[in-house]
Amino acid sequence: MQTLAQRIDVDKPLYDLSTFKGRFQHFAWMTDPRTVVVSSERLLQAKSLVDSYRRGETLDTTPEKVKYAMKLYNSAFHPDTGELQNFCGRMSFQVPGGMLITGGMLAFYRTIPAVVLWQFINQSFNAVVNYTNRNANSPTTVTQLGVSYVSATSSALIAAIGLKSYWTKKATPIFQRFVPFAAVAAANCVNIPLMRQNEIINGIEVKDENGNVVGKSRTAAVKGISQVVFSRITMAAPGMLILPFIMERVEKLPIYKRIQWINAPFQTALVGCFLLFMVPTACALFPQTCSLNTTTIKRLEPEFYEEMLENTKGNVPDKVYFNKGL
Repeated sequence: MQTLAQRIDVDKPLYDLSTFKGRFQHFAWMTDPRTVVVSSERLLQAKSLVDSYRRGETLDTTPEKVKYAMKLYNSAFHPDTGELQNFCGRMSFQVPGGMLITGGMLAFYRTIPAVVLWQFINQSFNAVVNYTNRNANSPTTVTQLGVSYVSATSSALIAAIGLKSYWTKKATPIFQRFVPFAAVAAANCVNIPLMRQNEIINGIEVKDENGNVVGKSRTAAVKGISQVVFSRITMAAPGMLILPFIMERVEKLPIYKRIQWINAPFQTALVGCFLLFMVPTACALFPQTCSLNTTTIKRLEPEFYEEMLENTKGNVPDKVYFNKGL
């Protein structure tokens, strides 16, 4: 049986999230693709174990079992609502899902229909991920979801088809391989802000260092969303920018030309290798809990600052904190 001193605090991360190394370890732990095959029943059991352990029960459970239950819980349940996320939105699906879709975009970029198909698949996947990892305190309507999805898909297709048409006439074949990345970057700049537009319009809840809600801020929402957009583009960049140079050389090898069917599986596997490292790296670029000086809110959002003055009875903290999303 564990003593009180030995008990794990299931409400706190196992790693130091104030450092990049700690955040990398945390997200590598959360996005472990091996847990993607765990059944919903097993995930609910993990949640039950975490909840009972939080209440001081199941004291005979080993630390290893608690940590594994925490891993399943954090990778599959929404941090704000506690609801079981859909399969595509789970953190553990980010590597295999991104690997399959990115591999498809890179392997089938030569024709317009192929470009359209894979950008459509990619934006459908992104819409699910963005909605699942939204700030739960800023609900999004079905209409807003539809507008953001259509807008992001359209921007991706315009970027992909426009660049492909231009580079087909003006650039070397190697540059045409970068069309998928340009489309992904353009779509992320549209999809994420639109999917989380309520946060930008109405602001998100900000808290003091003790976790007490002191008000709202649109500036905080913009800061968090900007960091998420940058992280998402960074996540895709190495695989989509380095792999074309690798494939340009590999495809000229005689042995590779004799087994052309291996093209898509080979590129998909290489993308997976990049994403295993880049998913936790990109997620770890910025702290999950962002901070914002209240002087910035006072200057840019005086109406929200006045609310903070009222909520805190004049004792506005120097900094406020908020969850930036993923």
